[in-house]
Amino acid sequence: MRREYDVSGMTCSACVLHVEKGVNKVEGVKNVQVNLLTNTLTVEVPEGDFSFDQKIYDAVEASGYSAEVKDKGAQKSSANKNEIKAHIEKELSEMSKRVILSFIFSIPLVYLAMGHMFNWPLPNFFFGHENAMNFAFTQFLLSIPVFIVNSKYFSSGFRTLIKRAPTMDSLIALGSSAAMVYGIYAIYRIGIGLGVQSTAIVERFSMDLYFESAVMILSLVLLGKYLELRAKGKTSTALSKLIDLSPKTATVIRGNEELVIDASEVVVGDHVVVKPGQRLPVDGSVISGQSSVDESALTGESLPVEKLVGDKVLSASINTTGRLVYVAERVGEDTTLAQIIRLVEEASASKAPIAKLADRISAVFVPIVIAISLVTAIVWLISGQPIESALAFAIAVLVISCPCALGLATPTAIMVGTGKGAEHGILIRDAEALENSQSITTVVLDKTGTITEGKPQVTNIITVDGVSEKELLFLAGSIEKASEHPLAQAILEKVEQENITLEGVKEFKAIPGKGLEAKVDGKLVTGGNEAFMKDINVDISDYKELFLELANDGKTPLYFASDNKMIGIIAVADVVKPSSIGAIERMHKMGLEVVMLTGDNQQTADAIAKKVNIDRVFASVLPDEKEKVVRTLQEEGKKVAMVGDGINDAPALVRADVGMAIGQGTDIAIESASIILMRSDLNEVPTAIALSKATLRNIKQNLFWALFYNVLGIPLAAGVFYPFFGWRLSPMFAAAAMSLSSIFVVTNALRLKNFGKNLSSPKQKVKEIEIIEKTEGDNDMEKVMNIEGMSCNHCKMAVEKALNQLDGVSALVDLDTKSATVKLTNDISDDKLKEVVTEAGYQVISIEAKGA
Repeated sequence: MRREYDVSGMTCSACVLHVEKGVNKVEGVKNVQVNLLTNTLTVEVPEGDFSFDQKIYDAVEASGYSAEVKDKGAQKSSANKNEIKAHIEKELSEMSKRVILSFIFSIPLVYLAMGHMFNWPLPNFFFGHENAMNFAFTQFLLSIPVFIVNSKYFSSGFRTLIKRAPTMDSLIALGSSAAMVYGIYAIYRIGIGLGVQSTAIVERFSMDLYFESAVMILSLVLLGKYLELRAKGKTSTALSKLIDLSPKTATVIRGNEELVIDASEVVVGDHVVVKPGQRLPVDGSVISGQSSVDESALTGESLPVEKLVGDKVLSASINTTGRLVYVAERVGEDTTLAQIIRLVEEASASKAPIAKLADRISAVFVPIVIAISLVTAIVWLISGQPIESALAFAIAVLVISCPCALGLATPTAIMVGTGKGAEHGILIRDAEALENSQSITTVVLDKTGTITEGKPQVTNIITVDGVSEKELLFLAGSIEKASEHPLAQAILEKVEQENITLEGVKEFKAIPGKGLEAKVDGKLVTGGNEAFMKDINVDISDYKELFLELANDGKTPLYFASDNKMIGIIAVADVVKPSSIGAIERMHKMGLEVVMLTGDNQQTADAIAKKVNIDRVFASVLPDEKEKVVRTLQEEGKKVAMVGDGINDAPALVRADVGMAIGQGTDIAIESASIILMRSDLNEVPTAIALSKATLRNIKQNLFWALFYNVLGIPLAAGVFYPFFGWRLSPMFAAAAMSLSSIFVVTNALRLKNFGKNLSSPKQKVKEIEIIEKTEGDNDMEKVMNIEGMSCNHCKMAVEKALNQLDGVSALVDLDTKSATVKLTNDISDDKLKEVVTEAGYQVISIEAKGA
């Protein structure tokens, strides 16, 4: 039995690990999943056994958090969406205030503490032994607000320390607390020194305050946490936007009366009414009416689907034309949209949280530092040093070992890296993407809007002898102008491109599922599928083979007739983006397997895959199956990057090791992905991987510099050199080490600005991805072939097909001039061109370079 709980108090990945660890100890509980985005806990317990609730409450509470059973009756509505958004905004607002307050007090404190080292101007009452108490106590007062606004670090750090699972919060809490306690102790010693008029005591403890180290540790780490929270907030909005797709109200027929009710009140068996322009509130089957329904929000496919009586309809899809009445079959959490929302939540929760690099270091670094500090105090006590001196050495180890730059190491590199990526149209969202990009072996591409343009376009115009292309477009466009079908829009766009003026029509009639008819200039013009042509007795026998060839090529051909005589065929398809072929070739050169997912049938999918050289195809994939395909590939041992643009891609984007969203796609796909391709160009995929590698490498370097000076100073802080050379750690050295590490981190991050200076030019070698791409269109050549023997459209299609089968050839045949214009992107000889045309049954008279 699956049980869900709301958990409060979680703020980071460490919290997630603590809750999971605590609940996993409860006997009988399986598959524990904690989702930081939704602050939920999901477990599996024995069916019907509700006694586990209290055990789980106790386990979560023992981990330092609180839990309560999730209200299953509560619908995911606008209220929930606003609650999620409000919670994130409130948390960000509170943390931004803490950041501002921390730096308001930290900056003057650092200025005061270090001013005398650099001869910065300071009031006279801070100088001299007689003013030592002013100097020390003012620093203490400035540090108090910083400690108050960062109290969470102490509660979290000491809690994990007590549970023997110390994190960076533990080191931050220990180091800053030790510095603060010792600073207070130093103030008392300064007071004693002034009382007994001991200049030595006053001078020594005036230099041993450590307040500035304590507050800068807290302030800089807080800044890094704030940047991480912003990233979390953007990710969380994906769920709220998914929820917002569901309409708030529904119109149902009850007792022969149409009632507008809350969408959550629709029950199975209700008759739901949907007018043009409205979203469908639940899943069901049509019982009355016909219309085109835009399911792109769920299926990702660009063409609306014709719905007749008996057809299935999905929630969140849009009714575009006619009035529909359908019976509700799946409502509430059973709808397709609700299942997609659940998949996004589960995929996010089931992915093992990747510890931040700083946390990985702290897992080893923190216990070692604590141990060194304790050993230092014990050794000096055993050697006969006073308690005061031994504690000073121990505290110095903690202070020098707590690098303030560690809090900046990751966010500074990410900010610079993503800023540089934006110049190339790439947005890298989080550290998980940076880490996972290195090991990607398989790239999964959604077809519609990713490989293809995402909207239908006219691809072929075939006319009957005696009918010109413009005449066919004029007649077809005139009757299609009265239609709202997306295929009609594609034809009308072509008409507009050709600057053809259309006429008004009379007696327009749309035959659902078949086609259109209307009178244009007194002629009865008809257009539609094969069944429609048979119904109106139009002879299409000579064009069936041509029609089939177009369909096999992934296109949708439409017959057109005038006064029951065939006048031509117009084929419409969602065409491949010009950049897709080259981008997929680049991926292959990087050793990546390329997989395509689509809701299209196998025939159309194979046609597209052949054009762009896809390695593996998954066709007829339903909205909730894309995530399953990604999971299957991962189970095969592959590291998967998913590239998509639709709402239906969101679960797969979250499930993948790296999710990449096309920038012109839906907001939800973008919010669910960790890398955004802003220019909707697949060529950005390998570039994004290269940038991710460079940024992650920079982060590792930053972490090294963040620790280097501090680790180097540990022996000095522990007093290793004191017996031999009299060297002791001074505040100047501690401050300098921290400052230098911060400077190195920022400077090193800025080096990312040199990434790929020539990357935007595909002629340049990109070292990071180790491939060379030729500029699309370079070395292209056009030739004109004069061919004898062509007499009809069948001949035209046969010659075009023969030539286009050659790799790197794009051919277009003109029957009027008996010629073929051939565009070559590869080096193909004239003899080879002549050979394929001859084998097709035609004679090549001459081949000339175009323009010669």
